[in-house]
Amino acid sequence: MNHGKLREDKTCLNCGHHVEERFCPHCGQENIESRQPFHFLFTHFIEDFTHYDGQFWKTIQYLFTRPGRLTKEYLAGKRQLYVAPVKLYIFISFLTFFIPNILPHAKEEAEKPSHIKKETRAKNQKDISKDLVKKLQKEGVLSHETAATTQKGLDTLQINDGKEKDELFDSTFDPQEASIMHAYTIKQYDSILAKDNTGIYSLMRPVAEKVFELKEDGYSKNQIWEKYKENFIHTIPKALFVYLPIFAFFLWLFHNKKKWWYFDHGIFTLHYFSFLLLAIMIFIVGEKIASFLPESSLLTLLYVLVSLGLGLYMTIYFFVAHHRVYETKKRISILKGSLLFIVNYIGLILMFLALMYLSFIMLH
Repeated sequence: MNHGKLREDKTCLNCGHHVEERFCPHCGQENIESRQPFHFLFTHFIEDFTHYDGQFWKTIQYLFTRPGRLTKEYLAGKRQLYVAPVKLYIFISFLTFFIPNILPHAKEEAEKPSHIKKETRAKNQKDISKDLVKKLQKEGVLSHETAATTQKGLDTLQINDGKEKDELFDSTFDPQEASIMHAYTIKQYDSILAKDNTGIYSLMRPVAEKVFELKEDGYSKNQIWEKYKENFIHTIPKALFVYLPIFAFFLWLFHNKKKWWYFDHGIFTLHYFSFLLLAIMIFIVGEKIASFLPESSLLTLLYVLVSLGLGLYMTIYFFVAHHRVYETKKRISILKGSLLFIVNYIGLILMFLALMYLSFIMLH
């Protein structure tokens, strides 16, 4: 890659020292012309970020295929051969944000939210059935006894249907179902909330309010879930960044405080989370590609197998990296690794639950 045209003057523009070759021996600045072609802005940016002299690709190769190797090398002082841990994490985070946004998805809905007349559905199926039976009885089509028998049958069907579906969540998370926790409007929801003693309706009210707000703007329930899924995926790198110091803290708790400093655990965490982000990016790209494949094909089967294999590798990776870096006996390493894995798994699950809740509320 072109580093820019060298200056004939051998005096460093930055510190004034004499420069024999390309870089100043005093401050390290490259002795190139201060004015360069416009494309130099982009090539220099890419070079600074990825070090195409081999540093970047070697770092990525070791990160993905040799668990723990980068951390050991860095802690041993071999730092010029690889991309610095913080820069590596930031760059992979950037890719994880950027790539999903530029890739098309074959199964995305082309339908746009139509800002047409707002529709509400204040009555559920049971109410409509009651009204119909009463109307037929009033018009003389059904006798009193027949109407009572019919209504009883409809009630039985309603109960059976409720047994087949989870009373609280199935209809809520079914994209084709119009209700949210058995409510079709926010007023209906508040009426149910007033009678609720479990606290679930109070907890879920901001979510329900957001759904009804988006539905009033013309979004279908299916579109809302798609919107939410996309928003949630984009917040994963942010969530992992927030969890970085927590993960390092748990490592610090489980290891010798004299031998291993918090800094050491931080380097291990940065490398491990960089790997996780890289794997997540591969999952996202794979899902985008798979959306163009036929549902029943050999390539789709291959994609599923690769995804399962990558998921398994993500789990094994931590144990291998942990054993290589901390150099403990296998049994102790497996025991500590298992405890750390469980503790952080619970921590990540709790954080992602909170993230899912907040991500939905912040939809727009």
